[in-house]
Amino acid sequence: MGSSGTGKFVLSQGQLTTKWLFAQVRVSDVAVALLGLFIFTALARRLTNKGPMLWPVLGIIPTLFFHINQLYDWGTQTLIKCGGTFHFRGMWMGGAHGIVTVNPSNIEYMLKTRFRNFPKGKYYRERFSDLLGDGIFNADDELWKEQRRAATSEMHSSRFVQYSLRTIQDLVHQKLLKLLNKLAVSGDRVDVQDVFLRFTFDNICTAAFGVDPDCLAIDLPEVPFAKAFELATESTLFRFIVPPFVWKFMKLLGIGSEKKLKEAVQIVHKFGEKTVTGRRVELSKLGSLNDRSDLLSRLIEVEDPEQKGKKKFSDKFLEDFCISFILAGRDTSSVALTWFFWLLHKHPRVEERIIDEIKEIVGQRKSKKEKDEDVIFSIDELKKMVYLQAALSESLRLYPSVPMDFKEVQEDDVFPDGAFVKKGARVFYLIYSMGRMEDIWGKDCKEFKPERWMKNGELVSENQFKYAVFNAGPRLCVGKKFAYMQMKMVAASILLRFSVKVVEGQTIVPKLTTTLYMKNGLLVTFEPRLLHLLP
Repeated sequence: MGSSGTGKFVLSQGQLTTKWLFAQVRVSDVAVALLGLFIFTALARRLTNKGPMLWPVLGIIPTLFFHINQLYDWGTQTLIKCGGTFHFRGMWMGGAHGIVTVNPSNIEYMLKTRFRNFPKGKYYRERFSDLLGDGIFNADDELWKEQRRAATSEMHSSRFVQYSLRTIQDLVHQKLLKLLNKLAVSGDRVDVQDVFLRFTFDNICTAAFGVDPDCLAIDLPEVPFAKAFELATESTLFRFIVPPFVWKFMKLLGIGSEKKLKEAVQIVHKFGEKTVTGRRVELSKLGSLNDRSDLLSRLIEVEDPEQKGKKKFSDKFLEDFCISFILAGRDTSSVALTWFFWLLHKHPRVEERIIDEIKEIVGQRKSKKEKDEDVIFSIDELKKMVYLQAALSESLRLYPSVPMDFKEVQEDDVFPDGAFVKKGARVFYLIYSMGRMEDIWGKDCKEFKPERWMKNGELVSENQFKYAVFNAGPRLCVGKKFAYMQMKMVAASILLRFSVKVVEGQTIVPKLTTTLYMKNGLLVTFEPRLLHLLP
């Protein structure tokens, strides 16, 4: 009994001692200790890590936040200091991790040598799934291969090349030049980025679906499908900015950007479904779509080699494919043209040389009666505009339409420069920064210098892993030739007829999205400039 009682007394004393110790430790003391540990860990990582600051618990997030307004330039300077590659880590407990690189050998390893180990991955596909479904720009593995084969076969055919040329010519002369002439007469300012976005949207919808949404009508109307498509892309990008649990919770409740995304996607897919269904009905009635050359019509007629009499592609496949095609074609060329005309404003010498090239090409025409304003460039004349293409390529080098991209690691791997990545990591490659690397482009890398693309009066091509503007390897853009034809037609047609004057006093900075929009657009005015090139 006595021993038992003493044991109880000792235990009580121990409990009292513990309670007394806890009573002496104030909340402020704990806070100071944790702060000290945080600072010590931060300093240790700062001294041992040559890359950007990776904060305890928060990872790279605070660093990105501090540089959010100059993120592309900060990334460039950091990559220069780190020799072209650095590791990053997101927030503790499930945050993203991986590397950021501009090393061409790493990019070739990822996009070609070990292509299968670096797909788009679940992270990317999950965010674009509502808008793009299983379309080519959101697909991996066999599904991607099937769509790639279909796109390559149709887009590289002489039939589609001729059709796409006609659509560009018609859109330029029936809509774009008429709009610009009206603006030149009135002297009104216009956001040329918006004009180019409208042009490329009409053009890509005509090429993909065989339907013109008429965004570029002379009164610049608001088109529901175009507005919904733009809203859907912007709402999708929000998913890349916030943690998954945030947008998934918003989607579950149907609130905020997720509510807008759902409504916009319904409009986009309704348009796609209606167009595909209508074309199926047309095929059924006519028995053939030979009079149509758009991608949808060509693909809808492809027969399944394993099942005679049955069409190969489902309605869902066709819808996803064409919507993906519109997404890729709408933003890239329009944004490229906007930066291009701004650079011409900054470098009048380049503009003069382009005009001289146009003058020489048009002057070779045999017609004596054709007026300058009636000149419609042929595909052969566009091919001769080598300096114009060099200037466009140089503009894209400095201001790539897609400033960065990333892949997801399937299995642990080691890059050529020794960077190790674990399964599930993400590898970002900053195409914007690549154009500003002396190790890649030389000491004049920041200069706008089209001559770097010329040798003895001819165009020279660059290693696609050094110039990843159109992606590279197996995923090299199938629409690259279409994009150059489109941009050259627009640029040459405008420069022949108008002097583009950039309104002074604007703040020209890139917008932080997956496409390198000008954040505030580009206000310009147009003045007539007929060169009287024809004899």
